[in-house]
Amino acid sequence: MPTLGPLTVSPQGFGCMGLSHTYGQADDAASIATIHRAIDLGVTFLDTADIYGNGHNEALVGRAIAGRRGSVVLASKFGNVLGQAGGLDGSPAYVAAACDASLARLGVEVIDLYYLHRVDPATPIEDTVGAMARLVQAGKVRALGLSEVAAATLRRAAAVHPIAALQSEYSLWTRDPEAEVLRICAELHVAFVAYSPLGRGFLAGQEAGEAADRRHAHPRFQPEAVAANKLRRAVVEAVAAELGATAGQVALAWVLSRGVVPIPGTRHIAHLEQNVAAEHLALPPHAVARLERAFPPGATTGDRYPAEAMLRVNA
Repeated sequence: MPTLGPLTVSPQGFGCMGLSHTYGQADDAASIATIHRAIDLGVTFLDTADIYGNGHNEALVGRAIAGRRGSVVLASKFGNVLGQAGGLDGSPAYVAAACDASLARLGVEVIDLYYLHRVDPATPIEDTVGAMARLVQAGKVRALGLSEVAAATLRRAAAVHPIAALQSEYSLWTRDPEAEVLRICAELHVAFVAYSPLGRGFLAGQEAGEAADRRHAHPRFQPEAVAANKLRRAVVEAVAAELGATAGQVALAWVLSRGVVPIPGTRHIAHLEQNVAAEHLALPPHAVARLERAFPPGATTGDRYPAEAMLRVNA
């Protein structure tokens, strides 16, 4: 089983963001049922953040794990702040306040893995991680993580306190971490957690739906980009047909084969069950080569975030 510093987790986790209306309307009862099913299937790693639904997601996850706390490794994040100039805060005072607020919403005494969601350019990373380390010393957090940081930032952070995990977007259509970050993670013994391993659902055949779906604002989901990216997705679908699997399972199996921990999310139990089954899908070498030829690094049409959000990644 994979390890994130002192934490042992399942081969894939469950990303809870989409349970708070990010991709359209969600239903709390159905979302809790999906989390319960994930735990029943052996998924022990749940990922949330204080910004998801402006606290709604943490409260939802807290309700879902009530009575099951011992069955899960719980990760949350802080640092994105609604209504604040710049939208980021990594100051030591905010680190402490954000953690206490998350603990209250989650209804737990300790967060297993606490991430800085985005780097605050106004606060040296050493100061932010130093404050996070004090949370470990206080028994409020078990291990520390960073999200969407550059290799140089990771090195600076790891010099202050061990970093258990670095979480960034990684999938067939987002292979940016391969340029440097994955290598530095291996060197520093930092686990890599891959969010959006299904390309925000695109690689599994989904596209932006109802008006509230945040993907409408993403360059990769604009009509011209979708048309171009569908040509690449067709290769995933062809490999899936050859292997008797779904396109989503093929895309997820590729990420799993990279020695990282993906955290796919879904609001649907049927999709969850397909994702978990992908752990048993072995991609033959010729299929891997075909997929990687279709998705060379940097070839996907459109940025992965709107322009302003792109300034906050790989910081």
